[in-house]
Amino acid sequence: MRLLVLGGTVFVSHAVAAAAVARGHRVTCAARGVSGSVPVGAELVRVDRDQPDGLEPLDGRTFDAVVDVESLSFTRVRRALAALGPGAGHWTYVSTSSVYADNETPGQRAGAAPLLDPAPDGADETDRGQYGPLKVACENAVRSAVGERAFVCRPGLIVGPGDWSDRFGYWPARVSLGGRFLAPGRAENEVQYVDVRDCAAWIVTAAEQGLVGTLDAMCPAVRWGDWLTDLSTAVGSAGEPVWVQQDFLVEHGVEPWMGPGSLPMWLPIPEYAGFMTRDVSESLTAGLRIRPLQDTAAASLAWERELGLDRERRSGITREREAELLRLWADRSGPATPSC
Repeated sequence: MRLLVLGGTVFVSHAVAAAAVARGHRVTCAARGVSGSVPVGAELVRVDRDQPDGLEPLDGRTFDAVVDVESLSFTRVRRALAALGPGAGHWTYVSTSSVYADNETPGQRAGAAPLLDPAPDGADETDRGQYGPLKVACENAVRSAVGERAFVCRPGLIVGPGDWSDRFGYWPARVSLGGRFLAPGRAENEVQYVDVRDCAAWIVTAAEQGLVGTLDAMCPAVRWGDWLTDLSTAVGSAGEPVWVQQDFLVEHGVEPWMGPGSLPMWLPIPEYAGFMTRDVSESLTAGLRIRPLQDTAAASLAWERELGLDRERRSGITREREAELLRLWADRSGPATPSC
């Protein structure tokens, strides 16, 4: 198979290209080539998608499949479709679960869940605050141009080696250090994610098999308590989670999900009870394979150690801040029964 990856130098697109090369496909990566290197065995064609004619180096070439991971710009997506869509046998667009309008209802499926309104023409395509609406606009462009040949893949939180966000890596890094650690909310709450290597492997499989339609890419939801227990085993730690109420975290300025001073992967309940409890049974039937947590945790911890466990993080709290919060939690008057 002749596969074109629009990107191929960092994280998801690099993983897709690497997975395709490993399966013996002829892989071309179209990128500026300034963010990283393409996998060994892949061809790099330098393009600039910000320019109206930026894809000209690919003129005259056709591909059995194209994979586009464009993060925000529907203008870039439309240009790629106009230039390459007619000659592509299959088209994958990597979208996001952030396109959904209802984050509160658990158990939703990709085909039935309501979406955000798409960003209109003229919208600021660099505004990450409009991430969901911009992605909806990108999806619409793909369906309009190559809908009968398109697979729209909606990952949740993508994790594993190469992830710079710290949204997942914070946890194996912290748990590996042992001791009592702050765990957010309740052990019964749930979490979802997808290993970048599993997401990439499924995208290549979709291209090989001509899978079309729209599906989510994430593991089945797992309870936070079970996840942290398995994570501790995977990284060889005897750490002890201390479950801290949601209202206490909010009261003390701990941010959810991501960013400095946050507790990564934690989201307020019930407002986000559906964000990481999506029904992915259709995706599993369609070929998505989820590796054991032990594999993801070990690879993530190795990546964390490569980056430096004591570095200043993009997401997560410091050990000093964690100790302060645990002390305040222990001193808090009233019953210690967790709520949300």
